[in-house]
Amino acid sequence: MKETPVNKIMESTLERMREMVDTSTIIGDPIVTGDTTLIPVSKITYGFTSGGTDLPSKQNKELFGGAGGGGISITPVAFIVIQGGKCRMMQINNYSSSADRAIAMIPELLDKLTELLDAKKDNAPDADEAPAEEKTAE
Repeated sequence: MKETPVNKIMESTLERMREMVDTSTIIGDPIVTGDTTLIPVSKITYGFTSGGTDLPSKQNKELFGGAGGGGISITPVAFIVIQGGKCRMMQINNYSSSADRAIAMIPELLDKLTELLDAKKDNAPDADEAPAEEKTAE
């Protein structure tokens, strides 16, 4: 691709935006308090534009006019909470629909089902143990 002033403007704009945002902006540094670890999660939206034109000149010089710009929005959306060996996500923003709320509850539901099955397994008699004395009808 031919190198033009517009390309240089776009490259410069993108490079500046890359400097402002990296992966630690989306998944933040863990915050440890006691036995609880909180990991912030953010949503990033960005946009950029650039453009230019060659200007007519009465001289033999090439004249160019151009500009570029961009914007970034960082919005916190949730925290990943790790406590007592369990992990769950706590959303900050309101749910836009019942489906969003149901999807967000799936990890918590799975944790509760696992606890229930583990408790049931712990209360069940072992297959190796002899059954208790059975009463027979005479």
